[in-house]
Amino acid sequence: MIRAGRRKYAQNSEELAAAMGVTIGTFRNKKPYADEAFPPHISSDGARVKLWDSEQTAAHLAGRPLPELPQEEDEQDLLDRNEAAAELGVSPKTWDKNYKTHPQIAPHLTTVKGVEHCPRGIVQAFRTGKDTGGGPKGRPKGSGDMVPRDEISARVGDLLDDDPAVTLATIQERIGLSYAAAARALPRLRGERIADLLQDEPDLPPREAAIRLGYPTAVQRAALASAATELRARHVQPYLQRVADVLVGAGLAEAQDVRVQRLEGDVLAAAVALSGSGTPALVWDERYGWRTAVSRRHPIGKETGTPPEGDGIRYLSEHQQPEPAELLAALTDRRHGSRHPKTVHPAGARSEVVRAVGSQALDMSDTGLAPL
Repeated sequence: MIRAGRRKYAQNSEELAAAMGVTIGTFRNKKPYADEAFPPHISSDGARVKLWDSEQTAAHLAGRPLPELPQEEDEQDLLDRNEAAAELGVSPKTWDKNYKTHPQIAPHLTTVKGVEHCPRGIVQAFRTGKDTGGGPKGRPKGSGDMVPRDEISARVGDLLDDDPAVTLATIQERIGLSYAAAARALPRLRGERIADLLQDEPDLPPREAAIRLGYPTAVQRAALASAATELRARHVQPYLQRVADVLVGAGLAEAQDVRVQRLEGDVLAAAVALSGSGTPALVWDERYGWRTAVSRRHPIGKETGTPPEGDGIRYLSEHQQPEPAELLAALTDRRHGSRHPKTVHPAGARSEVVRAVGSQALDMSDTGLAPL
């Protein structure tokens, strides 16, 4: 975590490499921070982007004793996603999907050196309000059906955790969602929980996972289909992150966490914001592979069912998951690529997913659906 009042001392890998007089590539290859004498990073264990306290690293490089950091907890301590999740007793993935977008939390998020943090006091206040019944639990019937989008997952998730057999009608009444919004949110959340269980127990048949979670037979088909999509998303995310990291190493992007999105029809897509080229962002779509985007703010754009085309859009490879080096070469050399995708890949192709989660976890004959 970044202790209260020490935000200005947060230092990322690029800055630390510069302070040591080496390139970022040399820094990553030699990993000087792995030495026991090197100051410990202030990011959480397992954090993808590591941060250090620059006062400590400067003292180490100068051969001086390391200044001690504050040890007492403070409401202004900045927690990264792993630490905020631990404070609430949930997984980092649940923090990302159900909590950080909540209106009591989202306005207080702050990015430090490319890493999103939340003040400890905000997380604690949310937890206390939630535990004591002070957190928002839904709108009264008749109060309207317009619910802020960033509240939906957390609020529907609360009802699902309280009652695995919760119905769409109950969600509509308790939260105030429209039928369409409830029908999108509930199967997706059930699917995420099934996916969690299948990853923990790869040999567990999917339908058995749904039964164990208490989901009624009538809703299992939709929940299992959603779980299959969720597992595809989890499988492809490390590849997408690896591409983003290569772009960072090439100086074309800042460190970022890539999030996989579901488009209409459960098509998977993701975006990587760029900063070191004239291209605002790259977009990956499981049907068309990688393409350049014309907007940094809304790179994926609205789903139309057809490949996006136009000025500034260039498809970089006919492969769905080209090696990062191939993608980098195509991005930096405008002679590569095409204005139209050369290959359209079927959405939902599972490729290596079965091996990633166990041979039974995505046996779609168990869901009554066609194989992926």
